[in-house]
Amino acid sequence: MFKPDDSFHIYDTTLRDGAQQEGLNLSVHDKLNIARHLDDLGVGFIEGGWPGANPKDTEFFQRAKKEINFKNAQFVAFGATRRPEVKAEDDQLLQALANSGAPVVTLVAKSHDRHVDLALKTTLAENLKMIEDSVKFLIKNGQRVFLDAEHFFDGYISNRGYALDVISAAMNSGASLVALCDTNGGMLPDQLTQIVDDVYRTTGSRLGIHCHNDTGCAVANSIAAVSAGVTHVQGTLNGYGERTGNADLVTIVANLELKKKKLVLPEGKLQEAFRISHAVAEVTNVAPSMRQPYVGLSAFAHKAGLHASAIKVDPAMYQHEDPSTVGNDMRMLVSDMAGRASVELKSKSLGIDLSTNKEVVSKVVDKVKELEARGFTFEAADASFELLLREEIDGKKSEFFKVSRWEITVAKDETGKVTSRATVAIQANNEVMVSEGEGNGPVNALDTALRRGLERIYPQLAKLELVDYKVRILEGRLGTGAVTRVLVETSDGQAHWNTLGVHENVIAASAMALEDAVTYGLLRQAQ
Repeated sequence: MFKPDDSFHIYDTTLRDGAQQEGLNLSVHDKLNIARHLDDLGVGFIEGGWPGANPKDTEFFQRAKKEINFKNAQFVAFGATRRPEVKAEDDQLLQALANSGAPVVTLVAKSHDRHVDLALKTTLAENLKMIEDSVKFLIKNGQRVFLDAEHFFDGYISNRGYALDVISAAMNSGASLVALCDTNGGMLPDQLTQIVDDVYRTTGSRLGIHCHNDTGCAVANSIAAVSAGVTHVQGTLNGYGERTGNADLVTIVANLELKKKKLVLPEGKLQEAFRISHAVAEVTNVAPSMRQPYVGLSAFAHKAGLHASAIKVDPAMYQHEDPSTVGNDMRMLVSDMAGRASVELKSKSLGIDLSTNKEVVSKVVDKVKELEARGFTFEAADASFELLLREEIDGKKSEFFKVSRWEITVAKDETGKVTSRATVAIQANNEVMVSEGEGNGPVNALDTALRRGLERIYPQLAKLELVDYKVRILEGRLGTGAVTRVLVETSDGQAHWNTLGVHENVIAASAMALEDAVTYGLLRQAQ
């Protein structure tokens, strides 16, 4: 079985550089979970943070040593070179790196002459000595050292000779490699390639790359650097990072393996990319991008009827890769752009074969286009589409119950407390019942009343949970009189499904979506 060797590194900095993203706040427990996921993906190195610089990272390193048994990755501590005019052995932060227990340390050093002058407030010569002393100190401690040359590309443009001196100082002192950092994220691929090529030819050193995405080119710059001779690539899962983010390691790895035919993860690990990308998104509580290359939910989603017709013949006609290579799936989106092929393929993905039932296909296509003209959209509401589909096939609705009437009141008392109450009249199993419910809002109250009334007949509904609720005012309408579309996500603990409702009244639209959600849940359990 293929396992990456030391000739090429995939180096993850999600837990350090990625954690600097605005709004992203990771606990020690979060970092431990993410580290395990990254190790499962098979990256070569996981940068855990800066032990000694803050209590959270210090605790994380202490716990990681005891609680994580890395199968694929080596654990890396991050820190800076010694302070100016201070001996390496007397620098407390350098000592913390030595005591971290990490087998590898990545030191960040200034490689831009202006930063040395203005930020470090020291001489260019002293900065080189700081690099030399720090690298030697950690190597003597038995640790492997990588150097991050901060602001390297801007420094190279400002003072090429000094930027190259930084590389020589690190490598001559025993560093394994120097990662060239596009810290401000301002490089474009052609310029970056020329600089990396020059540095590689001039120094003969082993080089790495660390890109930010401020020009939208972080992944392209990373791939270009590899083509120019770089053998160590840094990035973050899902492109997390400050400002516009870091280079997305998932996209880099997929491009290297699938496009460049360069195996950089242990065999079979790329197929875990979708699962791990979304699992980490759950931990960070940052919603995954639908359009993220390879692992986004829309990465292999097809909407136009022309595309669907071609995909029915051969999926490769409108897909650059087989989605299974990264653990993703092809999705067919049903919309007013859909033709017969879209409906057939979508139905097949739901386990319903319509290849011999052309009449139903035609009816569904016409129905979808009619409903979407009124504001419905089935792209993100698979459950509502399946109910529509089954209605056309069976000639009647999947009707476990019928809501004949509902009433909702919202009241505010003299203390300022707001209470929502709902009353629902339901027909089910030849019974008519009236159920009531309270909630923190009218939709929650309606959901509670509906399920409370039905649970006596369908006790399995106790498992259902309203997971998400979205409201959108449709375009081309006016203010509070606009048509509203509601999308509801529901779970029974084993699966999630989405249903929708459209109406001038937001509560009526919500009721429609909730009824579909409960109906679909009962249909799932009946199958």
